[in-house]
Parts: sequence; C-alpha cells; structure tokens
Amino acid sequence: MSERSRSFGAVASAYERFRPGYSRELVDEVLAYARGPVRTALEIGAGTGKATRVFAARGIAVTATDPDPEMLAELRRHVPSSVTTVEAAFEDLPLDTTYDLVYAAASLHWTEPTGRWPRAAALLRGGGTFASFGGPYCLADDHVQALEDAARRRFLPEDDRGSPDGTPSEDPMQWPGTELERSGLFTEVRQKVLVRRFTQPASEYVDHLTTVSYYLQLPEPTRSEAFAAILAALPDTVAIEADTILHLARVAEEPIRG
Repeated sequence: MSERSRSFGAVASAYERFRPGYSRELVDEVLAYARGPVRTALEIGAGTGKATRVFAARGIAVTATDPDPEMLAELRRHVPSSVTTVEAAFEDLPLDTTYDLVYAAASLHWTEPTGRWPRAAALLRGGGTFASFGGPYCLADDHVQALEDAARRRFLPEDDRGSPDGTPSEDPMQWPGTELERSGLFTEVRQKVLVRRFTQPASEYVDHLTTVSYYLQLPEPTRSEAFAAILAALPDTVAIEADTILHLARVAEEPIRG
C-alpha cells in the first residue's frame, strides 16, 4: 500500500492535467454542515491541490499535507500563497495544532487503518468537522466496462475496486462512514452523493488511467502496452461516471458509548 501511495510523484503533472477537480457545491455542503465558521483546515494527502484550491478560495487557511515532494511542488504551482504546505504522511503529522476542519480528497484509503480515527479526532477542535470525499471515475456503460476489463486482464489480472473495509456496495452507508460510525469518536455521520456524469473521447479516459496507481505499478513498456490495448478495445467516445461521494462527521465532545 505504502509503495503505491507514493507512486504519484512521477506523474504529478499528468495528475494535475487529467484528474478532475472539485465543485463549489462540494464546499457548500461541507461548510453548511460545519458548526460555526470554518477558518482553518488540514488537508490529508493533498496531491496537486485539486481540493486545496476550492477550499482556499473561500478564505479558509488550508494546511495542505502530502508525503510526496513532487506532488507538493506541483500543488504550489496552482494554489494561493496563503496555503501552508507540509511534506508528511498523515501518520507523521504532529498533534500540537487543532483545526476547524480536517478533510481528505480521494486520499483517505492511503492512510493506515490503525489509529486513523483517534489521530483525526485529535487534530480537530471540539465539535470540528471531518470530511472525506472522492469516488469512481469509471465507465458508466457495463458493456464498455467489460471491454476495458477484458483488455486490462492481460496485464493486471485483478482489479482493485471494492470497499476498504469490505462494506457491500448495496449498503446505504459506505466506507469511511461505516468506520466513522463505529469509531466512538465521531457523531452525526452523513453521506451524500454529488452526481457527475458526462461523455469524453476514449483517449482522454485512458489519459486519466495513466494517473491511477493500479496501473503505475506496471513496469514500462508493459504499462504503455496496457493503455494501448484498453484504448483499442473502447469505442471512440465513452460515458463516464464521476460522482463525488461525500462523508461528513463531527468530532464528539465526549466518547460515544454503545
């Protein structure tokens, strides 16, 4: 997991170019949920700053953290100077400062499960908000997805879809909401899906795949061969599902007892 989590630096510029950003609607949802004004925020695994910039644009003092110096270097090219950057993994962050908001944008699954929630709670002021958001960037048509899967299996026999904690996809509460509810450290756990669907050239979809760690583990030239095979299998234009799944929770003032 750790090796894959630190594979993005080599494709930092592609990540910035081909990964989608986040909407103002997302920030609206987070700020509407928060109890009181959000003046400070800590971002876990900020990457190239896709989420950093939309929160900073609201006047929030964001501390953006990431263990990869190349990703942070790319982030600094795109965010305002008011953003503080810290080169560190979530597990290595000091616990001497608290924030109104702690959030993770498509990065929480890279953190270590052991101690995740006590650490997140310790970084929040009393009543502060935790937010995690991300979601699929995948082919919306099952038949077309099957074409991609068949091409991919020549190079990577397994896929890495599925919940980190094994929650079935049909359950109403998905991860990390499930863990937040079980932690005893957070309350008022909410889940909301912000729908985003569109079409794009298949070549642009494959461009996005070039930033996915699942493929970055392949050596060259195998990786390029895999992308070429997938592109050849797809129609010229593909429908994309890129919903943002938002989880919100409030750090409990007192431990929650069952």
